[in-house]
Amino acid sequence: MKEIIDTINGIIWSNALIFLCLAAGVYFSFALKFLQVTYLREMIRLLFGGQSSDKGVSSFQAFAIAIAGRVGTGNIAGVATAIAMGGPGAIFWMWAIAFLGAASAFIESTLGQIYKEVNNGQYRGGPSYYIEKGLGMKWYAMLFAFATILSTVIFLPGVQSNSIALSANNAFDIPVHYTGIAITLFLGLIIFGGVKRIGKVAEVVVPFMALAYILMAVIIIIINITEVPAVFALIFKSAFNMEAAFSGVFGMAIAWGVKRGIYSNEAGQGTAPHAAAAAEVTHPAIQGLVQGFSVYVDTLFVCTATALMILFTGQYNVVNPEGGFIVENLPGVPFGPEYTQYAIGTHFPAIGKGFVAIALLFFAFTTIMAYYFIAETNLSYLTRNKSSKWAVRLLQAAILGTTFYGSVKTAEVAWTLGDIGVGMMAWLNIIAILLLRKPAFKAWEDYKKQKKEGKTPVFKAKSIGIENTDLWK
Repeated sequence: MKEIIDTINGIIWSNALIFLCLAAGVYFSFALKFLQVTYLREMIRLLFGGQSSDKGVSSFQAFAIAIAGRVGTGNIAGVATAIAMGGPGAIFWMWAIAFLGAASAFIESTLGQIYKEVNNGQYRGGPSYYIEKGLGMKWYAMLFAFATILSTVIFLPGVQSNSIALSANNAFDIPVHYTGIAITLFLGLIIFGGVKRIGKVAEVVVPFMALAYILMAVIIIIINITEVPAVFALIFKSAFNMEAAFSGVFGMAIAWGVKRGIYSNEAGQGTAPHAAAAAEVTHPAIQGLVQGFSVYVDTLFVCTATALMILFTGQYNVVNPEGGFIVENLPGVPFGPEYTQYAIGTHFPAIGKGFVAIALLFFAFTTIMAYYFIAETNLSYLTRNKSSKWAVRLLQAAILGTTFYGSVKTAEVAWTLGDIGVGMMAWLNIIAILLLRKPAFKAWEDYKKQKKEGKTPVFKAKSIGIENTDLWK
């Protein structure tokens, strides 16, 4: 079975997908004139605008739900994996895919807003909706919906619960099945409360967990301030094959940097548009900008915090593709959250393992919450205002089951299944947003035009030639 899973993963995550992700980011960045730089201040300002309503969440709540999905195991264990398999240079490629991916995130999230609709009294939207309405390809939309439900309910939750359980076991000697039971029960309490409760939990937990983690990283950076130039030089030299020690993993640095970058920040993957569509805003481009900034928060802030802690302290190994290790500073330690636990433990031995275990609990648990929100949105698309209580209950039971199962299975299998899930959605969504780029471009030009005229941007789809929108007449 493992060989079959590995083969499927190898096919999905071929060089073609890596090229597609990078190429889409480059294209959208140039087409949008690098709005991820020129409109950075606007991105931050819009975070706190707008209010929630009976149908939707506030702009900040949508941002928090998206960050809950983006910031997870990938920010701790995923970064460690990228370094272990691709060397320090993989971090540069994670930065690159975040910078370019912010433009892709703008496109997909703007489209999510343009083509959203009201189902059972709540805003719903995402790739399935914009594929059907924008491209007129219902079969493609249904394929994405099924693939996303499969990924977010079956493949992806296990990665998060597995990392929570392993780090808790490493820090506190808690048996993994005890941790699995606890997080499954708590998840049930939240998801049975619906989308609004997910938004309320996310807006409280996400900022707290991210700031605490980044603060720890800042402390370690200050302690190692004299090493900053050397560490950044190591990252850049390794990224461009100029560091002799890591020349054997140059290609792996690109592959694993992009792979783990997308897994972490989800740019172009098609997950964030679900949260973006749930926001109550006056113009789709507002959520496009907000979600573009969330990619920065995930990778440039949280992933970088992990990477610097690991590299400053030298608590990592780098695998040699031909066998053995290029660097083996932690003999016998598997790549994963343990790298970060040892890194923090270097300076704070009393709290290192425990701090990472708690941070990972917050990161990974809120990600599972976001997965459920995404799965429910795609189920809502498939049922379209029909009575679907039994289907929702089945969905809830399934994600609770896979969350528990993931906590007790091996990390390697969990990560491989997670990669398959991410890859499936990325293929389907990036192709879709490339085909459907024009409505997003029109919305962006309309937003800029109204801003230049001193107006508060209000979107009217038909006035700029966009059809098949339910809510922007």
